[in-house]
Amino acid sequence: MNDIIQLLPDNIANQIAAGEVIQRPASVVKELLENSIDAGATEIKMILKDAGKSLIQVIDNGKGMSVSDARMSFERHATSKIREANDLFHIKTMGFRGEALASIASIAQVEMITRRNHDEVGTRIVVEGSKITKQEPVQAPEGTSIGVKNLFYNIPARRKFLKSDPVELKHIMDEFQRVALAYPDVFFTMHHNNNESYHLPKSNLKQRIVSLLGKQIQEKLIPIQEQTDMVLISGYVIKPEGCKRTKGDQFIFVNRRFIKNTNLNHAIKGAYENLLQNDQYPGYILFLEIDPSGIDINVHPTKTEIKFEDERLIYNYLKVSIKHGLGQYSLAPMFDFDSDSNFQQNNKHLSKQFESTQEISWGKPTTNQGFQNTGFNSQKDKREAIQSWEDIYKNIQATEISAQPITHMEDENVLGLMEELDMQHPDIPSVKAPFQIHQNYIVTQIKSGLMIIDQQAAHERILYEHYKNLLSTGEFVSQKELFPRVVELDVAKAGVLKEILEYVNALGFEIAHFGNQSFIIHGTPAGLDSRISIENLLDKIIEQYMINYEFDFGIEDNIARSMAVSAAIKRGKQLETNEMHQLVDQLFACEIPFKSPSGKNCFITMELNEIQKRFNS
Repeated sequence: MNDIIQLLPDNIANQIAAGEVIQRPASVVKELLENSIDAGATEIKMILKDAGKSLIQVIDNGKGMSVSDARMSFERHATSKIREANDLFHIKTMGFRGEALASIASIAQVEMITRRNHDEVGTRIVVEGSKITKQEPVQAPEGTSIGVKNLFYNIPARRKFLKSDPVELKHIMDEFQRVALAYPDVFFTMHHNNNESYHLPKSNLKQRIVSLLGKQIQEKLIPIQEQTDMVLISGYVIKPEGCKRTKGDQFIFVNRRFIKNTNLNHAIKGAYENLLQNDQYPGYILFLEIDPSGIDINVHPTKTEIKFEDERLIYNYLKVSIKHGLGQYSLAPMFDFDSDSNFQQNNKHLSKQFESTQEISWGKPTTNQGFQNTGFNSQKDKREAIQSWEDIYKNIQATEISAQPITHMEDENVLGLMEELDMQHPDIPSVKAPFQIHQNYIVTQIKSGLMIIDQQAAHERILYEHYKNLLSTGEFVSQKELFPRVVELDVAKAGVLKEILEYVNALGFEIAHFGNQSFIIHGTPAGLDSRISIENLLDKIIEQYMINYEFDFGIEDNIARSMAVSAAIKRGKQLETNEMHQLVDQLFACEIPFKSPSGKNCFITMELNEIQKRFNS
């Protein structure tokens, strides 16, 4: 019988290795930028075409390579920093040249031009599918230029699974931001399709943060600086009122390498205890300097996950450092470690103090604003077809309702639930009114038991169908701004808004691009509460849109989802009785009232016999 085990050819082995490290264009960007940093570059220029699918070029003014080093950098297992196994635990650099170039060259067409300071001429090497097709001396400036063309050209299956250009560009910008934050002393530029996206001169850390994350963050930064015998912690955290409902502005660097660590994230959030709402996340840009022998960076191919020799101690140091920083900036109660009953009460007041004053709220319904005017005139006929409230309560019929959440939609089920609703209504004063528990849920009596409605999920469903209808019919109404206002966004968000601006305006906004990352707002959707911060709402829409983009909903559906999630009332919002009535009324006028756009149950029901069983058990 013939032997069946054989060695793989080098080109196939390199492609397999590339699959671990090079998952998308952003992976190439990360490797090339880190190589330039380790080469001692003080200026780095990145050029992209088609979100990196057609071209990723990184040009630096680092120390360059000799002819033999340039050729060796494309060989498997070639490295400039490891001589023996023990060196793996003392790595201080990011990854100088050869570690990833072999993998990249196996799945792309790569051109390298490099020259050292004392060499008269440089070297040009062209590699395709792991094979060096050309090597020649050329005139070149000091440093290295690496161009990666047609990523995954020889693996069509991998290329087919790449996302759309905006999604891939977002991932590239994430990697670019991480490296640029870690090295504010390096001059970075980034160009995409011949347009300059970033221009970041050498600066200090705070200036670099503002350049990357936007001017609005400048007044929200709290400096952190703590020195212990084990770790140096420095950087900034964001004030509670500046924290968001997404995890976007969260950066932890260990020895200037960006990492992901659930335990450290938990420590940071714990330091904010009672200062944030449940659905808010702290923002931070933090640097930990630690002896390389105390960490292991080789537990993941991309080195974004590391192990600490004593993670519990690092956890405690980090939590206390942030508490100290928050305490120094008028958040003193957070620094009381031995809490008593008075401390708990103080924290409740403190939490309320730092709730965003720009939180979306209904207010009491009036003729011109409030929940009553959410624009669901198009649902009127459907609502009337179900029956008026008076008819419903004159003809109540028993309907079986499961104690489990309802997961499908049938017209007769909606009618049955509407008939069962036992709420207070102006025409039927004898029926029980709904009430709110924990400012999160609405409880109302139905004939067979009770119904519990998630106020946020329900409002998201209502708004989602409303905005979907607006986008399909174009029947929006705008309200002109008395004084047009200009908003500044960071590069990534500005790029997204430019792409979706037509659809955002179809919801009732009147926004025009004002040059670079600036936009001017001339009008807003009619019916929005006047207390809403339009800048804050717009920022949330873009953030939610970027989160949803990974799921390929389609641009109109994504816009409707993003607007609904951003503009919906949030958990913790106290509602008036009439607002609860209106929410339930409009929820059951929806085509699919059972689920929110994100798939959460809008309500659950419990039968009386199920409640009785709980008491008898």
